[in-house]
Amino acid sequence: MRYQLFAFVAFLFTCVSFSQEEEQRPFSLEADYFYGSILEHNPDIAHLITDHPTGLILSYNRKTYGFNEWERRYHYPDWGFTFTYQNMKNTFLGENYGLYGHYNWYFLNRNLVIRLGQGIAYSSNPYDRETNYINNAYGTKFLSTTFLKANYVKENLYKGLGFHAGVSIIHYSNANLRAPNNSTNTWAFNVGLSYLFDHDNFPEYIVKDDPPSSSHAEKLKYNFAFRFGWNESDVVGQGQFPFYVASAFVDKRINYKSTFQAGVDVFFAEFLKELIYYQSIAFPEYNLSGDEDHKRVGLFIGHELRFNKVAFVSQLGYYIYYPFDFENRIYNRLGLKRYFFNDKVFASVTVKAHWAKAEGVEFGVGIRL
Repeated sequence: MRYQLFAFVAFLFTCVSFSQEEEQRPFSLEADYFYGSILEHNPDIAHLITDHPTGLILSYNRKTYGFNEWERRYHYPDWGFTFTYQNMKNTFLGENYGLYGHYNWYFLNRNLVIRLGQGIAYSSNPYDRETNYINNAYGTKFLSTTFLKANYVKENLYKGLGFHAGVSIIHYSNANLRAPNNSTNTWAFNVGLSYLFDHDNFPEYIVKDDPPSSSHAEKLKYNFAFRFGWNESDVVGQGQFPFYVASAFVDKRINYKSTFQAGVDVFFAEFLKELIYYQSIAFPEYNLSGDEDHKRVGLFIGHELRFNKVAFVSQLGYYIYYPFDFENRIYNRLGLKRYFFNDKVFASVTVKAHWAKAEGVEFGVGIRL
């Protein structure tokens, strides 16, 4: 899971295009207190919801003002880093400490801010077969974590000091790296203060006549990708196994922000081979021989939201070859991709799931011709 954080941090830095001109780097700091509830998204975690979690959110925001084209295209967002502390208010869940890379997008005359953060969290009391078997939410100490924050904000109200309040959703999961992995989602109300450093010298927002977004459109491109990772079935103690994914797809970039895709995935998941063998012995009523094919083939469509050389990837697929019934035939993929060498080579970190049920974190490389 820690590689997701490194990839997202790289994402934040590579979005900033350096030039020979002098670029100012205004920033702000924030501190929030939050109070919330763990949502019962799965009845298997009902016994872990015993009180209202509380915590702190500390953030660094690098302010943009249109120095680079991508900043103007997205109406001057912020990027930065967030640290969270959450007391789960349950002995078996313990406390979580998170570190994120994040983006802020502004709306309604910059009075509404939507923040999306992705990172890694440390659980103080994860599942242990002997000492903490009650915690079936977190199977590992290190967790993948995502948060979404929507706030009403007033910045620089008095000598750089500002105020904000709103709601947040914080998700913790290890993406099936190891069982159990029922995860948690916290819905919380937050309130806090911000301070804009060197507020008297904040630069004017730059407005330029950038070329039309459609001028970034491209012809059809052919892509080949290889992804890999490790995961485990929901059977606790069955063990971690590698998986591999080979993909071929075509894409069409239609403007600065959007690229559409369609293609095919071939999945080789070793944990499924072990799960098939286990179920053929443990559950004779399933009528499995144990020799069923563990491979799957899917067709998918997708979209990329581009930020300079980086893209947010979202894909939806359907298995056309599905010899073993696992979860369901529809799958989705979300994550980040970074382009290199004039967009001819890319690397990615994505999460493949069946709706909200993660199957694994995929680390990928590919070429675009």
